[in-house]
Amino acid sequence: MRILKRHILASLLLLIAVSLVAQNQTSSPFSAFAYGDLNDNTPNAYRAMGGVSAGMRNNKVINPAQPASYTSCDSLTFMFDIAASAMWSRYSDASGMRNRANGNLEYISLQLPLYKRYIALSAGVLPYSSVGYDITIADSINSDYHYTKSYVGEGGISEVYGGLGFNICDWVALGANIYYMFGDIEHLRTLSFSESNLHSTIQDEIMEVSSLRFRYGLQLFHTFGDHSFTLGGIFENKMKLNSHFYELETSETDTIQVYEGLFQTPMIYGGGLSYSWANRLTLAFDYQRQCMSSALYLGMPGQYSGLQDRNRYAFGFEYRHNPTGRRYVDRVMWRGGMTIADEYQNTIPNKAITASIGVGFPLRAAGTVINTTLEYQHRGSRAIGLEDNSLRLVINASVAENWFFKRKL
Repeated sequence: MRILKRHILASLLLLIAVSLVAQNQTSSPFSAFAYGDLNDNTPNAYRAMGGVSAGMRNNKVINPAQPASYTSCDSLTFMFDIAASAMWSRYSDASGMRNRANGNLEYISLQLPLYKRYIALSAGVLPYSSVGYDITIADSINSDYHYTKSYVGEGGISEVYGGLGFNICDWVALGANIYYMFGDIEHLRTLSFSESNLHSTIQDEIMEVSSLRFRYGLQLFHTFGDHSFTLGGIFENKMKLNSHFYELETSETDTIQVYEGLFQTPMIYGGGLSYSWANRLTLAFDYQRQCMSSALYLGMPGQYSGLQDRNRYAFGFEYRHNPTGRRYVDRVMWRGGMTIADEYQNTIPNKAITASIGVGFPLRAAGTVINTTLEYQHRGSRAIGLEDNSLRLVINASVAENWFFKRKL
């Protein structure tokens, strides 16, 4: 057992080291705006349920989106979760239609009890946002001047988190996360002419982030016979985003400007409710609001920089025929759900709609579950000249090891 623990710890440290230098990539033209594509940090088991999280409480799932849920873990169990994904997308913009494929390491998290069932800790590495696009448009002015516009972006913001959960009593839990955000984002725009007498123009914007933020969580939970209810809420205050913003423009001359103190992380609040019957059927609903319009972006409130509040609705279910059944298929978990979320860039009026299904496969010989999720997402429309349809497969391994049990001789 000691050798197994050492191997798990060594693997954990290695994976965290790898994830610290890894960037979560995307190939969507929607990531060209502001911070790029935002991540809700929902664990894969709940991602298959439409992305619910605030009201979810399960001793087999690490839920970084709701720090109050950490105390649901078994008082003798160490948990470890790692997820990876593959995505296929087809998007269209002013330059035409493209197909892209990429793969990512999604997240790494761990969880363990600190004091019986009253205090628990969780830590890990998560993505905050990702940027990745390459758009080229060729045209002419009165057939006399021929030019090419190029838009290229890459990078992203990652975060290392640590959190504590506390059981105040048998039906109330509180929790808090602290995040260290790091990474850089680059947006490069180029205007070049075929005519040699015209000068090309290059605009390069680079944002480097090194900052902290906090999240607080609350859950109220109770069981009445076979019926269990959980009501949860989360809150993040608006905070200064420590960053350096570089703006370089090259034409006939070079100019560079450096800005600081121009950005804030938005206030976030939300809540969720879940109902479970006999540990077989779970139904859940979530609502979350990110107040992007009032947080500073480029030194102004977001509403003056093209940003709007992001409302997100999620609902989902999980079903298994018999958690203690003798047949393996009886213990398999079947999941489904949907998410409807606003785009936080107000020049894109459409909502992002995501439908998901998933299956959880418990392993016989260990407290491990392999979760698979298949997501279909639709964003934008041909009417606005920007559309993205993607299919993403996410697989994670959630490992639970009994580390704190003292055997009697």
